[in-house]
Amino acid sequence: MRWLLVLLVVAGCSKKEPAGPPPEEKPPQIPQTELKRGQDACGAYVAKICACTVPDAARQCGLAKALPDAITTGLEVAQNPESTRRDVLQSNDVIRKTMKECIEQTAKLPALGCD
Repeated sequence: MRWLLVLLVVAGCSKKEPAGPPPEEKPPQIPQTELKRGQDACGAYVAKICACTVPDAARQCGLAKALPDAITTGLEVAQNPESTRRDVLQSNDVIRKTMKECIEQTAKLPALGCD
């Protein structure tokens, strides 16, 4: 009888509650200097394409105006404390792709006939 009691006590002590899943780490945010350069690049692209008088530029101007908003929205999601790691990673990716698009489109302006 004592052995049974000892076994129950030992068995009860050896059981450990499983630790829940580890807390989810947030990925690093985009550095402020990179973000500022990207926002400046998109602002400059919008200003240049919308000031251009070439017929194709008017159509592209409307589309270009959404680029700074896409960066702002992505940044809001990435900095939201309720966002999951996946949300932050995807938002950072969208922000960087948008900044890249602004830079590439600015480089194409001379070929379009805009200075």
